[in-house]
Amino acid sequence: MSRIRQQPEAPTVLRQLAGGERIDLHQHDDHQIVYAAAGVVSISTHRGTWVAPATRAIWVPAGTPHEHRAYGETALHLVGLAENPLGLTMPAVLTVHPLLRELIIAYTDDPADDSAARRRLRAVLLDQLRLSTEQTALRLPAARDSRLAAVCAILAADPSDNRPLPALGSAVGASERTLSRLFRSEFAMTFPQWRTQLRLHHALVLLAEGHPVTTVAHLCGWSTPSAFIDTYKEIFTTTPGRRLR
Repeated sequence: MSRIRQQPEAPTVLRQLAGGERIDLHQHDDHQIVYAAAGVVSISTHRGTWVAPATRAIWVPAGTPHEHRAYGETALHLVGLAENPLGLTMPAVLTVHPLLRELIIAYTDDPADDSAARRRLRAVLLDQLRLSTEQTALRLPAARDSRLAAVCAILAADPSDNRPLPALGSAVGASERTLSRLFRSEFAMTFPQWRTQLRLHHALVLLAEGHPVTTVAHLCGWSTPSAFIDTYKEIFTTTPGRRLR
């Protein structure tokens, strides 16, 4: 297991990361907002992986060992907070509306500033953060059962694999009924719901790396580009083509 780097204070800072660059495993005593104004960022813990494009941010609770990874050229805005305005005890992906986006960007512009104006900015940021909603469709939990983990690994290696659950069960030595139960008990979702989340996760990564929408749809297992666009728009309220621009 990797050594966990301890940071007593969660930094408030803007970091420019290249595609594929990582911030190694660490934890801090403060909570933290992780927001990629450009590119895509993921957070991984022993519980799973959370991914966020520019319309989302990731909440990391205090004391959570985690690592970051950037996809595409990423402008990573980090905000350390003593407060927990949403009362969240696990990492979560949050909606970032336009005002909250601008507040996060402005607050990380000059972390050394201790003016009254910046303190007022922080208070408004906290108020707006309380209005954010959690987005469960951007979470990939880590499997505990070895059979479930094997199915997840098969599809993570090739999200375009369209085999139904019975066929995947035969490949890992488990029945469809057993796997269905495990998806619900461990992930609190059905197999189709999990597979959609996996595909969206991979789609965000591929889009951040500059792949065309049609290629992303094919590589992630959607039957047509329009089917991919419809799913993407339902979750992100925008189209992947607009995301690329």
